[in-house]
Amino acid sequence: MAHDGDVVAELTDDHREVADLFQRFESAMPGSPDRKRLVDALTIALVRHEVAEEQHLYPAVREHLAEGETLADKALAAHRRVELLLKELERREPADLDFDRLVVKLRTEVTAHVADEERQLLPRLRDGVHPHVLENLGKKVREAKRTAPTRPHPAAPSTPPANKLLAPGLGLVDRVRDVVSGRGR
Repeated sequence: MAHDGDVVAELTDDHREVADLFQRFESAMPGSPDRKRLVDALTIALVRHEVAEEQHLYPAVREHLAEGETLADKALAAHRRVELLLKELERREPADLDFDRLVVKLRTEVTAHVADEERQLLPRLRDGVHPHVLENLGKKVREAKRTAPTRPHPAAPSTPPANKLLAPGLGLVDRVRDVVSGRGR
């Protein structure tokens, strides 16, 4: 989703979009192509969101918040777990025996991470960072999501400057693959 809000509003809206995709997955017929399409949509949304957070949110958390290093490291560890699950799901079809089990694990991991961000990290950011900085971070996050990868790359770096250098190239390759394969339509 494209927004004009600050970083907290932008990321919170992303969280709602992902929750909606999980709900739609649950409503889809088990083993159906709709479930694969929804997992692809979830993957695209989660990867873009995570890349943007890794490039801009967590460096700001490290810079502006007490215990920022710990908060950012905890979030990056959660991202790593999510990315590994997404990579496993990428290799699966909805009829595979472990497809739904992996989606349940993914939902559990994402839900816990979102709850932690929305209860702890984002309120502390809102309280401890000037609104102008939050607005600027929102713009940076939106731009990062436009060029971010759409597929999981667990071996890619998750911290600046390497992630900022590699993500746009990976994103370009992913978007070409998506166009050729029809993924994400």
